[in-house]
Amino acid sequence: MQTAFQAKKTPVTLLALAIGLALQMQPGAVLAQQATEATTDAPAQGNDPAAAQAVPAQTATPAQDRGTELDSVVVTGSYRISLEKALDIKRTEKGVVDAIVADDVGKFPDLNLAESLQRVPGVTVMRDAGEGRQISVRGLNADFTRVRINGMEALATIGATDGSGGVNRGRSFDFNTFASELFSQMLVRKTASPEVEEGSLGATVDLRTARPFDYEGFTFSASGQMGYSDLSDDAKPRGSMLISNTWADQRFGALFSVAYTDRTTVEEGAGSGRWAQGTSNGNFDPSSPFAAARLASTMHPRFPRYILQEHDQKRLGITTSLQFAPSDRTEVSLDALYAKFKANRTEDYIEAISFSRGASQGGKPQTVVIDGEIDGNNNLVYGLFDNVDVRSESRFDKATTTFTQVGLSFDHKFSDDFSMSGLVGRSKSDFDKPIETTIIMDKLNVDGYSWDYRGNSRLPVISYGVSPTDPTGWTLAEVRVRPSRVVNTFDNAQLDFDWGISPGFRLKGGVLSKKYVFDSNEWRRPSELVVPTFSDGTTTVPASWVVLASLYGINAPGNSTWVVPDYQKFVNEFNVNGNTGIFAVSDRPVNTRSVEEKDNGVYIQGEFDMDLGSIPLSGNFGVRYVKTKQTSTGFATVSGTPVRTTVEREYTDTLPSFNLVAEITPDFLIRLAGAKVMARPGLGFLTPGVTVNVAGGARTVTGGNPNLDPFRATTGDLSFEWYFQEGALLGLGFFYKDIESFVQNARETRPYSTSGLPVSLLAGTGAGPEDEFTFTIPLNTPGGPLKGVELNYQQPFSFLPGNWSNLGVQFNYTYVDSKIQYMNNTGSLSLKTDLTGLSRNAYGATLYYDGNRFSGRVSAAKRDDYLTAVPAADVGNDVQGTHGTTNIDASLSWKLNDHWELTLEGLNLTNEWASTWNDSVAQRVESYTHSGRQYLVGARFKF
Repeated sequence: MQTAFQAKKTPVTLLALAIGLALQMQPGAVLAQQATEATTDAPAQGNDPAAAQAVPAQTATPAQDRGTELDSVVVTGSYRISLEKALDIKRTEKGVVDAIVADDVGKFPDLNLAESLQRVPGVTVMRDAGEGRQISVRGLNADFTRVRINGMEALATIGATDGSGGVNRGRSFDFNTFASELFSQMLVRKTASPEVEEGSLGATVDLRTARPFDYEGFTFSASGQMGYSDLSDDAKPRGSMLISNTWADQRFGALFSVAYTDRTTVEEGAGSGRWAQGTSNGNFDPSSPFAAARLASTMHPRFPRYILQEHDQKRLGITTSLQFAPSDRTEVSLDALYAKFKANRTEDYIEAISFSRGASQGGKPQTVVIDGEIDGNNNLVYGLFDNVDVRSESRFDKATTTFTQVGLSFDHKFSDDFSMSGLVGRSKSDFDKPIETTIIMDKLNVDGYSWDYRGNSRLPVISYGVSPTDPTGWTLAEVRVRPSRVVNTFDNAQLDFDWGISPGFRLKGGVLSKKYVFDSNEWRRPSELVVPTFSDGTTTVPASWVVLASLYGINAPGNSTWVVPDYQKFVNEFNVNGNTGIFAVSDRPVNTRSVEEKDNGVYIQGEFDMDLGSIPLSGNFGVRYVKTKQTSTGFATVSGTPVRTTVEREYTDTLPSFNLVAEITPDFLIRLAGAKVMARPGLGFLTPGVTVNVAGGARTVTGGNPNLDPFRATTGDLSFEWYFQEGALLGLGFFYKDIESFVQNARETRPYSTSGLPVSLLAGTGAGPEDEFTFTIPLNTPGGPLKGVELNYQQPFSFLPGNWSNLGVQFNYTYVDSKIQYMNNTGSLSLKTDLTGLSRNAYGATLYYDGNRFSGRVSAAKRDDYLTAVPAADVGNDVQGTHGTTNIDASLSWKLNDHWELTLEGLNLTNEWASTWNDSVAQRVESYTHSGRQYLVGARFKF
């Protein structure tokens, strides 16, 4: 389990050598195995009993139950077994469900849960620091996807760079909190049913950890890897272990698993700070040929800069499970999950800050334009300037997410026809960032500064007019101290019954009580511009207080290295993070808020299995009723004074749904589903942290809106599934969502009394509750239709001769279209376009070889551009978006014997860049970064 990586090109060489060696050695190994199989009575899962245990026992559904029996097919590879088990789950479910199952004991198909999910049709991934963080399902972004772990809703959140979404204060689930080895199964439920609780417009994702009854008797598995990042030129370990046993004739079982990941990556590139319009009172060199131009309508980068981010991440995950079956009719399970995600991140930048500053800050009006060039999209793609303020900054974040969950469940059969089950538990995600500190220094009024996008519209050549490595002449400008904390807690209690009324009909029902609490805190200094002085009594930074930052893989001629503040020296000398003196922090009202939701639901569901003529027809139907009680707390600012405010509200939803499955032939299914669904508003929208201001005749209210109704939609699905071969599927699905209500910021004028805000906020303003105010807050607005199609193809090439029969392929394609009516900040109708986070086209493909000894696969995931903000933040740009990506990963494994296996994996093999932009036509670059390739070499042992 030692790494052999000693140089940046070594992993690629090893990958090529391994493939060549495997292809050279494989035929003899396969022929020997085939000879063995010819003389033995092989089980359906092959000759490896451990491989047969790779999937939880309850997910295995015999193929003959669906009318197909192929005793002559012998499946030997663990990856192919996992695909077949996943298809068994999909085939037997009443709704539209896709499954991912662990390849083997403690071995999930991908190193990251989000990246495994992108193999599912309709699922696309948002990445942070080079790995999947959140998912979008069928064009609906991460806020609309609900996640359950071991049957209980949970929410895990982390922090990230500002460009990757920053601190997660929403409802989106950060999958990179967990090591993938902790889980044995994921289900993506794309259609609703009464027994699955509400809260999603996109999908419900069920994550499941392993339990001892999944395996027969004693099971042990361990793995270790060394991971290497070619950009950071660093190698770090990753490992996992699972041990499980059962006693007393499978009446009692215990399981323990642990997974650890240490990962260091570098992300680097360039950014623009978005694009803004110029100013009409800029200064121009009269001798310049560019002097006749005026920049009032020309778009320019706000603070063009180079970016260097270093991520040091550590994950520790532990699961335990106890199961007890005192009789054949009763089973009790106790599951616990602990995860800790620690991230230290350093961010270094060098930028020109003048172009985002106004006159009072010594910004654009003081800058002298010497020369420039404007392209056909009105972009100032080249500019040469005097009197430019150059900024260098270094930021350090230290953050930890601690996730815990404990759940106790039972299932008891009172008779062959009646059973009850229950679940009670709690999950908590505690994100704590005690340090987010930025040291900023400026070099003022620099002449000869230039940017040039003409050679590369994403990655400019920037020249500073002075040497960026010169440590002299810098002034300490700002010290930002912004610690924060976000806590999400779920308390769940559920009781269900299952009654077989007749051979073809079952009645299910149950109640669920759930309490969700969100708490967010952020602290800041009263003034970040108040800085300490040095020993000479000035704010001029001593040359010994700076260090060098260097880009790793970008050729920026002469400017790939620059000086940044020596962060540690500033912190140590001035006690910057000590919360004393000028560095004392206080609550920042906008992010000091909380939401409490109490959800009580009840459902009734009928399940039937009958024949419609000669066609077997099955399905479920029913209704779920839920009552939501919300309490939102935040700070309202009244004439400059923060006032703590709490608003309560209640609403109810009645959500009917049905799922039908027609078995046209034993291998060809048609599914039809329909439902009313809802998703609760974003947490940032719900805060009552508003600012009420009365100045003369102007009466304004800005902030959140705790009285928002949820997102609501009516959905329909029609799909066709042809299981034309053992382990094969050709599927085509159509889906439609009529989004009846949406939430977005808008402005309107109406009486204060209609807001639901306390009248006490008007105290001392001279205004009354019936006075008209201009509200700039989130509002429920008309939504729009969303429709799409999914294609899913999966096939093992078992019909081919010899070694070729070990090949197989997976492919999926999704097309999504939406038309949502957006509003601008005046409340008028704006664009009618796609939902944010929606890629119209998305593809996923995997080619695999799965033999007894050698296995390998190459996977590709591609998504189109998608919008991130409508309308854009800056005037002159209609929208903001992200360019589509194509990510290619590969993995190889070689079984030495029944117990040992060698592995080699490569991630992001094409070194895909992440690119965000402003304006749908001009595509002005906002950020352009990459994090390089990663390779992992290791070994697995199982017994």
